[in-house]
Amino acid sequence: MRSIIRAGGLSVLALVAAVPLLATTPAAAQQSPVPFDAQRGVFTFATGLERALPAVVQVTTLGQSEGPSSGENEPRPISSGSGAIIDAREGIIVTNNHVVEGGRKFTVDMTDGRIFDAVLIGTDKATDLAVLKIEATGLSQIEVVNSDALRTGDLAFAVGYPLGLDQTLTMGVISGMGRSGMGDRIEDYIQTDAAVNSGNSGGPLLDSRGRLIGINTSILSGGGGGNDGIAFAVPSRILMYVVAQLRESGEVKRGTTGAIFGSLNAQRSRDLGLGIVRGAVIEDVAPGSSAEAAGLKRGDVITRIQNRPVSNAGTVAATIGIAARGTRLEVVYLREGREGRTTLTVETPSESTAITGADVVMGRGASVRVASDGLQVFAVEGGSAAAAAGLQAGDLIAQVDGAPVSGLESLAAAMAADSARVLSVVRGGEPLEITLP
Repeated sequence: MRSIIRAGGLSVLALVAAVPLLATTPAAAQQSPVPFDAQRGVFTFATGLERALPAVVQVTTLGQSEGPSSGENEPRPISSGSGAIIDAREGIIVTNNHVVEGGRKFTVDMTDGRIFDAVLIGTDKATDLAVLKIEATGLSQIEVVNSDALRTGDLAFAVGYPLGLDQTLTMGVISGMGRSGMGDRIEDYIQTDAAVNSGNSGGPLLDSRGRLIGINTSILSGGGGGNDGIAFAVPSRILMYVVAQLRESGEVKRGTTGAIFGSLNAQRSRDLGLGIVRGAVIEDVAPGSSAEAAGLKRGDVITRIQNRPVSNAGTVAATIGIAARGTRLEVVYLREGREGRTTLTVETPSESTAITGADVVMGRGASVRVASDGLQVFAVEGGSAAAAAGLQAGDLIAQVDGAPVSGLESLAAAMAADSARVLSVVRGGEPLEITLP
């Protein structure tokens, strides 16, 4: 887990107290919304959940530890988390990228006491997902369902190995959908208040029937690093697309539309004369791109994409990020207060390393414009070279390869070559060097 940390439940008692039928006979209780076990005389979700629990595993990542070594470069545990078996026949396990990052070897502990070495099939930093494979028989798997069917208020159960404990189940509700804005990633998270802590990362988020709806990836903590009832999971809609590509080729290949998106907020809404604060603002459109062909312009506000309401730029980035190249995306947008509709086609990314827009340079996943204090990065595309290198929105670019850059044209020229570039940036008043591959 990271902070946001990569990864209050609703108590059964409170849920039971809310159902009037529960104070009556067992026969009446069987008609209540809460499953009733007549043999034991208790209300329980165990029947559905128990089928999934054997498929939740502990993942241990081994790498080169710091300090003196007692063996011949023998890898040692450097991190651990959870995982979910989604294909028992092939031994396919999904977990978080940050659980396996930096590892040389991986082991998987089963609930029946068995332990297996695992092979890393592939990772995707943009969604913080990774796929492992083990060779084993007698495995269970979790049924995966479409997260688009979820509703705020649905029960949710998190399973994993938190804080050094054995397998642990916690319960809560779906607190919200389409959460983003927590980093330069492809984000469209499920938010839940099921207790999630360090070690839960990579474990499944289940519905009340024990079906996988997401993979727990992070928590929002007030500073102490513990659970504050705000946890996030990658939805199965994104998960299954990424897993399919990793299994096929070991990497995720994404398309582009040539538009740069920013999140609408109260200030931008006032500047644009709008009466809404949810949407994605088009910051610029690359010449010759699919977005330009669709007629989109700077200042347009995307309100729906593929019939999904747009909360912010993360909603749009997530939809484009899991769309195969050639996919046509239906878009609803506002321009000067009037609604318009168009279709965006997801294209193969341009081989050019820098594209100059009206007053923006886009290169290697970073979007830069002139600000009062210099050339400022205002957007970093999730999963891009810029995001992987650690470039962040707000960075001021002073030099490229040791040479000062005075304007957008000189920056575009400096970044146009295919070779790596060393950027000298200022972040929070402190100088920093970042290498863009």
